Amino acid sequence: MRKTDRVRLLVAAIAATGALAAAIPQAPAQAQAKEQFFPVLVYRTGAYAPNGTPWANGHVDYLKLINARDKGINGVTITFEECETGYATDRGVECYERLKGKGPTGATVFQPLSTGITFALTDKTTVDKIPLVTSGYGRSESADGRVFKWNFILGGSYWTAADVLVQHVGKKEGGLDKLKGKKIALVYHDSPYGKEPIPLLQERAKMHGYELMLLPVTHPGVEQKATWLQIRQQRPDYVFLWGWGVMNSTSLKEAIATGYPREKMYGVWWSAAEPDVVPAGDGAKGYSGLNFQAGAGNTGKVHQDIFKYLHDKGQGTGPREEVGSVLYNRGMVHAMYAVEGVRRAQAAYGKKPLTGEQVRWGLENLTIDDKAIKALGFEGYMMPTSTSCVDHMGAFSARVHTWDGKKWVYSSDTIAADMQIIKPMIQSFAAKYSAEKKVPVRDCAKDAAS
Repeated sequence: MRKTDRVRLLVAAIAATGALAAAIPQAPAQAQAKEQFFPVLVYRTGAYAPNGTPWANGHVDYLKLINARDKGINGVTITFEECETGYATDRGVECYERLKGKGPTGATVFQPLSTGITFALTDKTTVDKIPLVTSGYGRSESADGRVFKWNFILGGSYWTAADVLVQHVGKKEGGLDKLKGKKIALVYHDSPYGKEPIPLLQERAKMHGYELMLLPVTHPGVEQKATWLQIRQQRPDYVFLWGWGVMNSTSLKEAIATGYPREKMYGVWWSAAEPDVVPAGDGAKGYSGLNFQAGAGNTGKVHQDIFKYLHDKGQGTGPREEVGSVLYNRGMVHAMYAVEGVRRAQAAYGKKPLTGEQVRWGLENLTIDDKAIKALGFEGYMMPTSTSCVDHMGAFSARVHTWDGKKWVYSSDTIAADMQIIKPMIQSFAAKYSAEKKVPVRDCAKDAAS
């Protein structure tokens, strides 16, 4: 065969191959990778690891459960990657930058479990159009969805938490008017997290006439001698604890050493879990704290499924006995919020991998009522949550539970924060943020019409 004939045959073969390839329908990129990527910011090391680890285990186990039990979210497989922050803001930002573009459609949501990281990421997620879900932490004014379009402080804020605590001790005294002349000390982590409740507590102090003592504790909180010397000298009527990690158990140990009654100590929901009381031993008995969106216990349908689909098959993330602890349960609820945001968005955009912008719509249109809670397997472990363009919090109630030496026992009914006090604060602080950052205020009526 002559060289020219061989060249003609080769060209014909290449052309035929190209024609055949063109005739085969090419699957779109999303169909090739029907996956939804969830970044998981954690801290399993450092001073805050005793509290961060069970939360991370519950969070990851719930994502695993959706894949194992449900085959993903309406057929879309969940993929995830942990990134260790050590509770440090700079490392949290590094994790964000590394993970925001992963997956076929980019990151679904970010849930940093840190108010400091939340402050650092708020402007970034707005530019990148990725929802920032901060359930029970973060910027209290971000409940205003008109200004904070990408922030979702689902289930409650530090202002609602502080308000519930004031109401609770007021009831113990026989009414909020009985707080006049009383002294309440706030022992708080000296960080954006610890400072968040101060505006609400100051507002309530003006209303009811109690004296507010502000006692900051330096990270990580292992040195509190000077703080508790002041408490011993001033003898406040109540101590509100706004700590995290080893700070909480240290506070309890110092209270025991100085003889301050644990029955007069109340922690925010991040200061009222097993790692906070167990290290303090029997002396922690009688200490109380808030609980919201995830009580202690493992008798729910979701727990049965966690055992069946994960732990019984050796696929659990942490120890089996940890399932049902306060922070493990809260980690599950936080993951569930993100998953349900995707599921809600799929109803509008299709059962496929979605962008962060599409998931944002789902989170803004959540309705997790009692029926949905039961269907999800969380009956008895969380409260209904319903969001809108205006309301990015969706719930504002909590209960008090008390450590009896072995377990947490509810010691109050559900208490709703007084939104007549809190809403004007949210609007005022959000308006200030809008002016400083030049963020336009959304017209929710116009958004709904479109």
